[in-house]
Formats: sequence, C-alpha cells, structure tokens
Amino acid sequence: MPTPITVNDTLLAYIDPLTPEEHAALERSILAEGCRDALVLWGDVLVDGHNRYGICTQHGIPYNTVQNTAFNSFDDVYLWMIDQHLGRRSVSDYQRGVLALRKKDILAGLGQPVPSATSAPEDTSPPWDEAVSTPVVSPAPSATQAQPTREALAKSARLSNATFSLIEKIQKTAAPELVAAVKSGTISINTAATVASLPETEQVAAAAGGKKELQQAARQVRAAKAVERTDPETPEGVIARLKQTIAELTSENIALKARLASASI
Repeated sequence: MPTPITVNDTLLAYIDPLTPEEHAALERSILAEGCRDALVLWGDVLVDGHNRYGICTQHGIPYNTVQNTAFNSFDDVYLWMIDQHLGRRSVSDYQRGVLALRKKDILAGLGQPVPSATSAPEDTSPPWDEAVSTPVVSPAPSATQAQPTREALAKSARLSNATFSLIEKIQKTAAPELVAAVKSGTISINTAATVASLPETEQVAAAAGGKKELQQAARQVRAAKAVERTDPETPEGVIARLKQTIAELTSENIALKARLASASI
C-alpha cells in the first residue's frame, strides 16, 4: 500500500516555483528515466519533491519515499527546505537572498505558532511503512538555534554583505512589478534596489517600460543622489545637476515613446 502523502500549501509558499522551462525539463527527464530521487516526507507531509510528485501522479509513474525524523516542528521543516534550496546551483543570487531573509524571519519569530494546513504526527512511533521505504534521519537546522548574524546569513546564501543588504531593501520597498523584473533577470539586483527608492507608482511605470526604462530610472536616482552630495556652486555640482537633467529628460522621452507605441497598436 503506498505511503499516504499530504501536500501542505504553506510549505510551498517558502520556495519559488519552477519556471515553465524548468518544469518541462524535469517532466521530460522523469518520463524518460523514471523518478530517480525519493520524495522526502515528515509523517505524511511532503517536504521535498513537490514537482516530482505532481509529475509522477499525473503520468502514473511510481516513486519512492523516505522519512526525515529529525524535525520537531514546521519551523524545522521550513529551515531545512530553505537550506536545501540554498545549496542548489540553479537558484539565482536574488532567490538565495530571499531564502536567507525568510530564514532570518523564521529564527526571529521562534515560539510563535506557524499556520499550516496539516499537523505533524504526535505519535513517536514510525509513521512510515518500513517495507516500502527506509527512514532517513538527515540533520535538520533546529528552530531553537540562535538568531544568525547578517554576515552569517549572507554567507549561507553565498552573497556579499552589500548584495544581501540590497536584496533586503528590494524585499521591503519594491513594488511587485519591480520584484518580478529582478526575479526574471531583466535587471540587476543593484538596479532594482536603486529603483526601489522611488515612489511605488514610479516603480510600476518604470517596470511597465521594460529594461531600458528601469535602467534609466536608476540613472535618474543616482544622478539625484550625486546632486545631493555636491555643493551646487562648485563645478562638480553644476555637472551633477546637468547629468540629473539629462537623465530626467531621457526618462521622459523613453516613457513618451512607450506611450506612443502602445497607442498606435
């Protein structure tokens, strides 16, 4: 009899979904070679292998399951999932930074109940069918560990402290449209963090204009900051104001072209 599996939607919120291209590649691999890696469970809760489980279920492909008994709470599960994804090469710098920030939030809120769609098994006896799958006890980050430093979080995400701070700024102040642009690789983390200092309406307008408009908005912000740092009566101040004016006019020109192009469609 197959091991019962429960998919917890709350767990899925902690991990970015695969892109359509990545999902299609995984599906082709499983159809050709079968499901080579076992799904990881905690009791009946699916912890790792959601995409493989969905593909196998859709096509009637058999799969194996293993138990991780090192978890004591859903916080432990969240932390384990985050650490698993932090170690994967396919995860971008921005995604790793977001995962590290989620880890920070979990560890900062220890002791608070974590909402979940299902509860963990309270019975300490093995909840799996030992004839079907072998229990696996892999180290799980404890939800009782101390709050890590910013440097430790950045290191766990393989990021510099400066890049980690930029990602934190984006998460706090960026409009959803700007976040989508940096997640897709349309603009860099540095550019997104710069544009994120603008009011939300201006962020949305820049994102709607695409890569060039976002880059121009970032140049405009940098030019404005350069003006603030210089004495307006010095040659440096005059040059900074001229650069700011040029950046503003260029941005307005790009926005006008985009509006004309959309109006003519």
